Amino acid sequence: MMRALFRSLLASFGLCAVAVPATAEWHEASSEHFVIYANDKPADIRKFAENLERYHSAMTWVTGRQADKPSPSNRVVIYAVGGERAMKSLAGDRMIAGFYVPRAGGSRAFVQDIRNRQGGYPEFSTIVLLHEYAHHFLLSSSRFAKPRWLNEGAAEFYAAATFEADGGVWVGRPAEHRGGDLAFGDPVHVRELLDPALYEEKKVKGFDAFYAKSWLLYHYLFFDQTRRGQLNDYLVKLSEGMDQKAAGEAAFGDLDKLERELKSYVRQPRMTAIKLTPDKLSTGTISLRPLTEGEAAMMPLQIRSQRGVDAAEAATILAEARLVAAKFPEDPGVLTALAEAEYDAGNDAEAIAAADGAIARDPARANAYVQKGYALFRQAAEVENRTAAYAAAVKPFVALNKLENDHPLPLIYFYRAQVERGITPSENARAALEYAATLAPFDHGLQVNAGMMLIGEGKMQIARSFLAPVAANPHGGWAAERAKQLIAAIADAPEGMPLDISNLPEPVEVPEVSLPGSE
Repeated sequence: MMRALFRSLLASFGLCAVAVPATAEWHEASSEHFVIYANDKPADIRKFAENLERYHSAMTWVTGRQADKPSPSNRVVIYAVGGERAMKSLAGDRMIAGFYVPRAGGSRAFVQDIRNRQGGYPEFSTIVLLHEYAHHFLLSSSRFAKPRWLNEGAAEFYAAATFEADGGVWVGRPAEHRGGDLAFGDPVHVRELLDPALYEEKKVKGFDAFYAKSWLLYHYLFFDQTRRGQLNDYLVKLSEGMDQKAAGEAAFGDLDKLERELKSYVRQPRMTAIKLTPDKLSTGTISLRPLTEGEAAMMPLQIRSQRGVDAAEAATILAEARLVAAKFPEDPGVLTALAEAEYDAGNDAEAIAAADGAIARDPARANAYVQKGYALFRQAAEVENRTAAYAAAVKPFVALNKLENDHPLPLIYFYRAQVERGITPSENARAALEYAATLAPFDHGLQVNAGMMLIGEGKMQIARSFLAPVAANPHGGWAAERAKQLIAAIADAPEGMPLDISNLPEPVEVPEVSLPGSE
């Protein structure tokens, strides 16, 4: 899911600035599935939020799937960081138009300026966001492990959506942003999409047409009347355990014929798409508020903190954050951001003090509880009386759980408090971690941890359901390799018999695959 950038940010990127116009007024838009921070025009921010909610509603309508309503802190938080130069600086890569970091209780997306275009094709930075949210939605609404081509083809299919001035949404329009890939990228035969081993054998080191061809195949199978039902048949065969190559040949028949049909299909002057009228879509309630002067001053620092920092940048951000906090000592938003900056810089006592200050002024500041809990957990690992320390460390998360019953972090840290004390987690703690993984299926590290716990309980079937989508992650990475390793380890393990996996070697670090031109 286009996020290889994040890991490298932590290790190698130096200080970067987020460009903010001097006269900008930051706003927060809040909706059922998104929180948006931007210094654009209020009307444009509201329209952007409405379009994102319509996009979610459109995917619900087309797929027939209904993802559970997220806890407020489990929504996707979007930062509009500025223009192209600001994005390149934040990302540390001139090819990055936007990127997404999926985390339980903290999923973040970074886009360029919000531009209210009435109809027509969105800006590429927005397309990246739509692509990533498609992954987010599809994974949240179905735990079925999909092949790479299908994951990316579906995300590209939905990311090509356009928004009409009347509130309607077009789904399934041609992915114009992939035109160059089809024209100039190294060709990818449909047989290579359906046979991962063959693709790996033949792929080039430069860029190829994988994403574009995946979109084309998905679009064709979705709309072509002569192949109606074949995509569903393919999915059924995969669910029954048939390998990808065999399932493709069984469902689609002669793959050379399919390749010829795709070449003809893409040359058509017109393609079918779905127009969803406003009455079929919902935006829910959109609330918009201007940030306080202190929050606005802290926002460029908050963006950099939320993106991820190394030790050097954490120290620089903290120095700036303290200056802002000195100017706005009573602002709970400023104190919350300061708590995060103090924690990132390794100052646990100062992080706790700032978080307490934020909570005293506004008890609804969820991130203040999180930062206080993080700092207390880090302190607890270093003290002699760990039982008392972890009992204290979990209290901010207990308070947060009362604010948001479905926030995944309190559930995770309830489990961790027992593990890190060196005791066997209780049944309630194990159930809490499993539920957290259910709430945040997009957090692959959490899925692996839950899978390992379930294997230790002998719940192999449930463990596979958590691990399989991670193992099928089209971009690979450490979590995917670990999930594959665990699935292989329990291949012949009987249900109900706990399995000791403590001696499994660490998987080799495998770089994630990125989408050219974005992250």
